Amino acid sequence: MPSTQLDQLKQFTKVVADTGDFASMKAYAPQDATTNPSLILKAAAMPEYAWLVDQALKDAGSGATVGATIDRLLVLFGLEILKIVPGRVSTEVDARLSFDRDGTLAKAREIIALYEKSGASRDRILIKIASTWEGIKAAEVLEREGIHCNLTLLFSFAQAVACAEGRIQLISPFVGRILDWHKKSTGKDFTGADDPGVKSVTQIYTYYKKFGHATEVMGASFRNKGEILELAGCDLLTIAPALLGELQASTEPIVRKLDTAKAAVADLKKVSFDEKSFRFALNEDAMATEKTAEGIRLFSADIVKLEQLIGQRQG
Repeated sequence: MPSTQLDQLKQFTKVVADTGDFASMKAYAPQDATTNPSLILKAAAMPEYAWLVDQALKDAGSGATVGATIDRLLVLFGLEILKIVPGRVSTEVDARLSFDRDGTLAKAREIIALYEKSGASRDRILIKIASTWEGIKAAEVLEREGIHCNLTLLFSFAQAVACAEGRIQLISPFVGRILDWHKKSTGKDFTGADDPGVKSVTQIYTYYKKFGHATEVMGASFRNKGEILELAGCDLLTIAPALLGELQASTEPIVRKLDTAKAAVADLKKVSFDEKSFRFALNEDAMATEKTAEGIRLFSADIVKLEQLIGQRQG
């Protein structure tokens, strides 16, 4: 029987499950899994995960703040995920701390401490932080402490370069949200290699491999299977269950599109960003500015909803 596209993809790309649903993870056997406030909110509201909310409330104790209970809930989800995937789980820092370097550091250390207290190794945890200047600078410090980070809500080359220079473990460029912005702003659709999100990740991957940056590139936020196929060969791809299902259902051959040999001979110049040039480059990129801000707003709103959910249960 011919191998599925999902099996073919796994030959040269680490497949990561973009979900908080354990059943989906078990079905598609990914290497890693990523979560975010929106996914955890969705899962926490499902009857089958009510026991995790109950456990978080119990573990946090009667006098605990809502915030402490949510941290415990995020870690409980992460611990369950680590029983399913052989690799790592990404757990996100409160998006409302996206412009607070010290607040991000404190929250990340609290999350890691909870994981380690529960017996999980920090090597299996990635702390997700928004790709603001403050977030990147916090992640630099965390990496030096052996706390590995996943810089999320990444939409621009400047953000990617700053992460690489900070020796961050992994970045998550948002392919589909880049496409969304360009479709809305131009009124046109884009497919295949012309997809602006695909172009962005291809540029970042090529630059990293050309100049020997160790930061891993994990394409995220896909809108269709075509985007995934165009990025076959990327270090990692985090894929939602519906698209994992499409890959599983097809046996059409996949061609590797990204590889280090091609990147090595690419005609690129090395660049660097300090805070001023980073902020200016981001400001010049309307798509990246708008989508980063929008992503922070949406994740922040879902954290508030999660607080309300927990608050009702505590009350």
